[in-house]
Amino acid sequence: MDIFRHIGPNWYASVMGTAIIANAGAGLPGFQRGWPRTAVTVVWAAALLWLAMVLLARAAHWRWHADQARRDLLDPAVAPFYGCLSMALTAVSAGTMIVGRDWIGTGAALGLAWTLWLVGTVIGLATTVVVPYLMMTRHQIAEGSAAPAWLLPIVAPMVSAATGPQLIPHVAAGQLRETMLLGCYAMFGVSLLATMIILPVVFSKLVHHKVGAAVAAPGLFLVLGPLGQSVTAVNNLADVGRGAVSPQLAAALKPFAVLYGVPVLGFAMIWLALALLIVAEVARRGLPFALTWWALTFPVGTCVTGATGLWHHTGLTAYAWLACGLYALLVGFWAVTAVRTVRGTLTGELVSRRPEARIAPGRIGITAIQ
Repeated sequence: MDIFRHIGPNWYASVMGTAIIANAGAGLPGFQRGWPRTAVTVVWAAALLWLAMVLLARAAHWRWHADQARRDLLDPAVAPFYGCLSMALTAVSAGTMIVGRDWIGTGAALGLAWTLWLVGTVIGLATTVVVPYLMMTRHQIAEGSAAPAWLLPIVAPMVSAATGPQLIPHVAAGQLRETMLLGCYAMFGVSLLATMIILPVVFSKLVHHKVGAAVAAPGLFLVLGPLGQSVTAVNNLADVGRGAVSPQLAAALKPFAVLYGVPVLGFAMIWLALALLIVAEVARRGLPFALTWWALTFPVGTCVTGATGLWHHTGLTAYAWLACGLYALLVGFWAVTAVRTVRGTLTGELVSRRPEARIAPGRIGITAIQ
């Protein structure tokens, strides 16, 4: 069973990157029916199947290689990727309600979506506390080694906040529904404030120590995750406010979604341009394939869903075109990364070696997801 020794939590990133293809695509113009709808539903089914396979592989990892699993938790370069489990679960949960119910029926979809979302949310909230706790008490982290991967544990509640609105209409009206809505806003706040703490540190590291190892470059896209997902969250929550909170408060949620979403998505686009330029520069010198490439998918997908939400709430065609353009970029990144991942898995290249897991000054610790 040695094949499972190096199946780390970073593998859940491939589930996230696949699920977002379905979730983001379903909201685009022309994707509500016909073959586009069928295509994204097929992708959702593939994400669900892949999630089950990765869960089994990770269970085998803990069963036969618990020593390695414990070392991963105490490794500052690997531990942040435990946040990916939560996001994989909640991303597939959202797809289940968006398109999965077309195939399995509303009742089964609702049961599966609730299970995935609740488990994912609990794990995400736990990760948001446990990983920073380990960083502050157990991990040995060199000064100047901040990494975009540090965002992974704390962005998990934001994904729950963005996907929870799919379930809010199915909660009994009254205090329970209001509690869930405001709970999602609370998770939005937890993740947003933590992101505001970490982003300046990451930017300072990049300015003073540069990107570091070539394989770490795609990790720059991880910054888009909390940005795009927060825009998605406020727009999705605004859509389900009526009937959950007072009419006065519900009426304020949509203006807030627009006033928050427009500037934040604007900043996300600037960061996307910056990340594309840096990755292109690194690629010219040689960018080896690693699981870090999955960082190119899910974060871009959150910007697609964020732009789609602003399109619905403003009616501006510019946001519809932006969403479609970003989706084309997302599909391109996903296709290349998925093919390379399948090839690396079949050849054993991605499962036969211990990921590099060092954090040193001048290097981004994201190299652990090789």
